[in-house]
Amino acid sequence: MKQKATVSSSRRKSRKSYFTAPSHIRRKLMSAPLSKDLRAKYNVRSLPIRRDDDVIICRGHYHDREGKVTQVYRKKWRIHIERVTRDKANGQTVPIGIHPSKVVITKIRLDKDRKALLERKNRAVKKGKYTETDTK
Repeated sequence: MKQKATVSSSRRKSRKSYFTAPSHIRRKLMSAPLSKDLRAKYNVRSLPIRRDDDVIICRGHYHDREGKVTQVYRKKWRIHIERVTRDKANGQTVPIGIHPSKVVITKIRLDKDRKALLERKNRAVKKGKYTETDTK
């Protein structure tokens, strides 16, 4: 059943909007879940991934590898991680792209914008115009 009148539930339109999304929207779509201890600490389930986060790969050929994110390649929907590379026939090493949904963030690179984002997304804090004392 359709939830919102302004948002299409068409598969074709959803796929088109996903694959033609601009960079600022791809940032949000390229989010990765937080580890259990970070989830408990911040009360946040996932975050848009960024360059110096530490991650563990959970799925695929390279699972259980840890490393720091070296590049977020928004155009290809992939991230590059330290020491997750492959050797080409000519001897050159190239990074392997991993989708951000297949990793878990273990250490967050915090700056003022990231701290504000975590405070905004915190689910433990009751948000609203009025407090309990106001309603009594």
